[in-house]
Amino acid sequence: MAELDYSRKFLVLIDDTKECDRAVSFAAHRVKRTGGTLVLLSVIDSEDFGQFIGVADAMRAEARDEAERMLDTRIARIRDIGQVRTETVIREGRPEEAIEQLILADPGIGILVLAAGQSDKGPGPMVTHFAAHNRLHILVTIVPGAMTNEEIVAVA
Repeated sequence: MAELDYSRKFLVLIDDTKECDRAVSFAAHRVKRTGGTLVLLSVIDSEDFGQFIGVADAMRAEARDEAERMLDTRIARIRDIGQVRTETVIREGRPEEAIEQLILADPGIGILVLAAGQSDKGPGPMVTHFAAHNRLHILVTIVPGAMTNEEIVAVA
């Protein structure tokens, strides 16, 4: 691939945590400044679907609606930032595995952006997993939990 053809993609996992908004903010401002695409991934936990025979399809549909709602909410916030190219992806499974599979399937993804939590239990499961088990050959950017939105914008 020629250097001029390269378009870096930043990947952010979309969920209902406070950390998610900080990761989206950093990635969106970074894409706005440097170019590229922001890939928003929402993962539906499908483990419980098999336990409820007969209602699995309804549970899956509800989970997909919720995933789309979370993505739409983040896209609306990104629009306030300005011109930022976005892609959305919805997958089923465990978040760590879905992230790894998407990165393997899309060689344009070069940076995974996570934000650390501020609880006494540590930075969060995604940060812990990818800081310790990053076999993906991409950069992992971790936004500190204590950073304000103004600080995030300043360093993005």
